[in-house]
Amino acid sequence: MKHLYLFLLFFVASFSHSFSQDTNKSPLEDLPDYITQITYFGERADWSHDGKRILFIEKTFGDVFEVEVETGIIQPMTHHFFHEGFVRALYLANGDILLSGAREFDSKNPWKSRDARNAELWVLKKDLKSPPIPLGVHCKEGPAVSREKMQIAWALGTTIYKGEIDYDGEKPKLKNWKPLFTSGDLPSPAKGWDLETQNFNPKNGNELFFYAFGGQFGFNAEVLGYDIEEKKFVNYSNSKDTYDEAEGIFPDGLSMLIESNRHRTNYKGMKEFLTLDIYKLKLDETGDVERITYFNDNPEYKASNPVVSDDGRFMAFQYAHSEDPAGKGRGILIMDLKIWEKKKGKR
Repeated sequence: MKHLYLFLLFFVASFSHSFSQDTNKSPLEDLPDYITQITYFGERADWSHDGKRILFIEKTFGDVFEVEVETGIIQPMTHHFFHEGFVRALYLANGDILLSGAREFDSKNPWKSRDARNAELWVLKKDLKSPPIPLGVHCKEGPAVSREKMQIAWALGTTIYKGEIDYDGEKPKLKNWKPLFTSGDLPSPAKGWDLETQNFNPKNGNELFFYAFGGQFGFNAEVLGYDIEEKKFVNYSNSKDTYDEAEGIFPDGLSMLIESNRHRTNYKGMKEFLTLDIYKLKLDETGDVERITYFNDNPEYKASNPVVSDDGRFMAFQYAHSEDPAGKGRGILIMDLKIWEKKKGKR
């Protein structure tokens, strides 16, 4: 399974599309009035707790920036120290920033800096007066960060761990960290699949959301929850032969955003794996979804990596070309979810 994942990650950009064009127009040329583009570069957005700023990565293995939503002013967050580039940046509950990145970068073999053998977790203090401090653990893909507590979870190999960030004087450190489960513990069909953490339930900090991916050819994914106290799993997407990747959760804990290719009914493998848009998944075990973006109506484009502001009013997400590697973004956009609710169904 590891080799399948690396295949997807390293070589996904080399595949071209064989779909017939739904439209020749870029989705950016005709955005609905409830979507605004706020940056023209960047990926992997994260909302500040007050909803006034968005943290994002310049590019994979790049610098971290923050954009002020009201003014569009962008400021660098990682220019004050030398580094080898980052792949994730997330606000912690206290406003500090959790980073994921490798200590060394090889431009001839860049993707190894993103895998679990090299990507480490760091804490960057919000005053930006010093370099980030390593937490001493490696992480596969994105960590999960609690919005309420100094609690994080992350995947390493086929195991998901949880720990707490504690400040000993001025220096943060990871304490009480332990494994929660392995992919072998998962219910079918996700048993033995690869894992990535995503969110803690804002209404129930004891539930951790993650997704598992694998299946035939490695192109299927399911959204799951894990009750840390009860040690029980729930498969929330439960959709055979589709790709459903967990993303941002709504503050009421009743729904979450996912990346999915459900609109591609001819889903057969790599080409359709690339054709993603954003959906809203109910967390009531019905598996009900509602499509939110239509960037992939033109199969040359996709929308991905959505996150919800703490007040539930706005969604930040990125757009990219469908052949771009997983996670790559070409700009950050904001959707007003209140206006979308009023106008949905009127496309």
